[in-house]
Parts: sequence; C-alpha cells; structure tokens
Amino acid sequence: MKTGIFGGTFDPIHIGHLMIAEQAREAAGLDEVWFVPAARPPHKPTHIPATAEHRFQMVQLAVQEVTGFSVSRIELERPGVSYTVDTVQTLVSRYPDREFFFILGGDMVLDLPRWYKIKEILHAVKMIGLVRPHYHLGDHLPEWIQKRLLLVREGIQVDLSSTNIRERVQTGRSIRFLVPESVRRYIEENHLYESS
Repeated sequence: MKTGIFGGTFDPIHIGHLMIAEQAREAAGLDEVWFVPAARPPHKPTHIPATAEHRFQMVQLAVQEVTGFSVSRIELERPGVSYTVDTVQTLVSRYPDREFFFILGGDMVLDLPRWYKIKEILHAVKMIGLVRPHYHLGDHLPEWIQKRLLLVREGIQVDLSSTNIRERVQTGRSIRFLVPESVRRYIEENHLYESS
C-alpha cells in the first residue's frame, strides 16, 4: 500500500495543505495520506501559537470526512524535537508492508540537502515535492536526492499560509473558505490566534 506522509506545524491547517495532499495523492497514486502534526519542529524552535493538541484537533476536523486522509499522533507522543528522520524510520519499522512517500511543498524542496539526516530519510522513503509549473531545479539539488524525488509540476497553486490566516484572525478579518468550516469554528470557539 502506498502511503503519503505529510508533516508540518499546521498552525492552523488550511485549504492549501489539503490541496497539496490531494495533488500528491493523485500524482503518485497514493492509497492514503497521513497528516503528521509536529510537536516541536526543528525549523521553528521558538513559540508556536497554538498547542500541539489544538493543532492535532484542527487537522482531525479537516480530514475526518475525506476518504483516504487521516492524522497521526506519532510526533506528539514522542518527546523532544520532531525530527523527520525519527518519524519515517518509526513508520517504516511499524508498517513494513507499506511504501512510504514524504510530501513537501515547493519552497522546501531546495532545502532538502540541509535537512537533518537527509540520507537516512531518503533511504527510508521517497519524496514528493510540489513545485510551480516550469520550475527547474537545474544543478541546485544533488543527483542522489533527485533520484528519490518525484516532482509534481502540475496542479493548482494556492498562495496561502498559516501565518496569513493567524494575522487575519488577529485583526478580525474573515478566514471563511480559507480553512475548512469545522476548523474555522474550532478556532473561533477556542479563541485561537486572537490578539491578547
């Protein structure tokens, strides 16, 4: 079974995340996509606005009615920094009958050589990177990474970020249609991202 792993802070999850997951699922013929909220992402060591439990709940709400999408607590249950290498090696060990693919947005593709233990990650899983149409990597990525990387150049591009959504909430602007309605209600009911 081909399974996509989509990691991130998801603070909050938005329609751009869901579209990336769906486009990766379609392009690679994935049977499932598991969203993996990070407890302590290594690239964001400072304050994360919403707690890990709030972020997990929002992802759960966003994917609960989407066939083939689910959410994993694997990084929330593990203490310390949420390194991708630990997550993928644990999943491969737990589910040896699955073929795993790690999904990432285009802005992160060029950073792959700087990822912590990238060779071990690529030994465990293949990568799916969603990049803009006509985007060329040129000599930016080493060949040993490109061999384990499926680039998806087609698809809808959404210029949306979690930072933008948090800013909209803080300033009292609408986030309707930018996040699933169940997530919008959760943010409102729990007073997330409001200015203090």
